[in-house]
Formats: sequence, structure tokens, C-alpha cells
Amino acid sequence: MDEALLETARLLLRPLRGEDAAQVARLAGDFRIADVTRSIPHPYPPELAQRWIAQCAQDWAAGRVACFAMVERASGELIGSIALKDIARGEAEVGYWVGVPYWSRGYASEACQALVEFAFARLHLRRLHASHLARNPQSGRVLFKAGFRHLGLGHSQCGCQGALEPVELYERVGDA
Repeated sequence: MDEALLETARLLLRPLRGEDAAQVARLAGDFRIADVTRSIPHPYPPELAQRWIAQCAQDWAAGRVACFAMVERASGELIGSIALKDIARGEAEVGYWVGVPYWSRGYASEACQALVEFAFARLHLRRLHASHLARNPQSGRVLFKAGFRHLGLGHSQCGCQGALEPVELYERVGDA
């Protein structure tokens, strides 16, 4: 799969680069991020971020993942990441995080809407799915704004503490 650049009113979504590792580790390593995601550890050392970025590039080349750095256009700062994960059989999982200093600005919603358009128009996926911890309803609002519908409640091992927790499940089916 060819790498892509996606632009929104306030964001540039671009492939992650090696030089992003320190900012990824700093932002994603915040306990408040690691605590509400499935796979971000705490603490998050830069060398682990470097390995994750390299893995994203390999998985992108193999067509398994489309992982983007969320970059604030006005400042040029990396503020988070959003991805289509486990791309297979016309489906993918949506995952994202936004650094704490950038919360409550609508960036996740803006990025998610662009990612959904990319998934359906450019990758021709048929279905997207996502989940969030029940104790993180802000993530559900992001998905709802991007046209996802709520499917119900499940359970998953989440957070940097690895506890089994209730998760809200969502899907978005393509318009075709």
C-alpha cells in the first residue's frame, strides 16, 4: 500500500517518522493516555517508540496497517496518532490517541473523519470497527461524530495495567 498524506482544516495526517519517537514517547507515555488504551505501555521509553514507528512502516508496506502521525498544521507539532489496524478482508480496526495538552480541541474527531474517508474512498474497505473503555466516553463521542454506530458492551484487557475492563463496541459500514 502506498503511503498517504491526509489534510484537514487543522491537521496533517502523515506516516510516522523515526524523528517522531521522542514526541510519541513523551505524549503517549503520559499515564492518562496509557491508562485508556489497549497497547501503550507506561512508562514509554523513546527506544520503544522508535521500534513501534519502524513496525508501523513495515506493517504499512505489507498492507496490514495505515498509521498516521497527527500533526497540528499551525505549529507543525505531532499531537497524536490515528490508525487503521489489522486491515484484512475489507475491514480494519480504528485506533487513536491524542496527547493530553491537545485534548478537548476536536482534533481526534477531525482526524477520525479524515481516516474514515480514506478507509472507504482510497482503500475501499467495507467495514470499520473500534472500541473504547467504558470509562472513556470522550472516545465514543469521537466515533459517533465519524458516523460509527454503537454495537454494545464487551470486555477487553486494556490499559497499561492490563486489567479486564468493559469496552464499548462500534462499527461503521461503508456507503457502497
